[in-house]
Amino acid sequence: MNLQQIIDTIKQYETIIIHRHVRPDPDALGSQGGLAEIVKQSFPKKNVYVTGEEEDSLRFLIKMDEIETSVYENALVIVCDTANTARISDNRYNLGEKLIKIDHHPNVDEYGDLSWVDTGASSTSEMIFELYNFAKNYGFQLNNEAARLLYAGIVGDTGRFLFPSTTKKTFQFAAELVTYEFDRAALYEGIYNIGRNIARLRGYILQNFRQSSSGLSTIKLTKEILNEYGISPAETGQLVGVLGDIEGIKAWALFIEEEDIIRVRLRSRGPVINTVAAKYNGGGHPLASGATVDTWEETKNVIDDLEQTCLNYSK
Repeated sequence: MNLQQIIDTIKQYETIIIHRHVRPDPDALGSQGGLAEIVKQSFPKKNVYVTGEEEDSLRFLIKMDEIETSVYENALVIVCDTANTARISDNRYNLGEKLIKIDHHPNVDEYGDLSWVDTGASSTSEMIFELYNFAKNYGFQLNNEAARLLYAGIVGDTGRFLFPSTTKKTFQFAAELVTYEFDRAALYEGIYNIGRNIARLRGYILQNFRQSSSGLSTIKLTKEILNEYGISPAETGQLVGVLGDIEGIKAWALFIEEEDIIRVRLRSRGPVINTVAAKYNGGGHPLASGATVDTWEETKNVIDDLEQTCLNYSK
């Protein structure tokens, strides 16, 4: 993707609306908000909005705008960190005049008039900073708030720089971002501090997970269990890494019962799991994916496929 095309398109439009995926994580909000702040700082007269549902645990990062549908007329829409259209938060994304996709997930759903997909990037926030590095030669500016948001996104999607997706470029960009003025300690606290109910459910998971000889670990969180601990399905995102440090586990799955579906959160230390996720209405990265099934009976099929994936990885 030619970054020049994205820059020229941003400069062309007076109204820019930025979306991201449902159930946002720090990278979704960081890339969305970071890009918005860059455009606002660079072009104060432009009308720039961020939209999507709020995530209670991440309200400290950024607040969404409430906009009328009429605002989309003649607007540029940019969607960050979202692989497929079904996961875009706020389905008005297709009402603008032009659509740009910026993402680091595998490009399974090719949408947008312009598309920049880089699966080698640690995060979409890293990509937004790369865009800024190119665009600063054309008058684009980055402020403290943009730096805070982009740093949060990079930290969140790299697991504090521990995941294999972290590269030399990731560290270089992070080093540049921390030269701006923002409270890193407060940022880490906001992302990683958990409430007592989350801590108690973490204990339940550690006491009740199952681990097979193939290296697969699973835990089922029913509505009853979530209600007992006072946890919403969305909050379980804070627990997806709980099993990652246990010896012998190659891949793990959290099955979370929601109102009408069972959400599957998948993670791996090596076996490629996004191919399994794709079979069950999902997808994502090779080592971090998500899926959905309709019944607990179907989760057995997911587990069987994951077992085989782990076995094949061992060979």
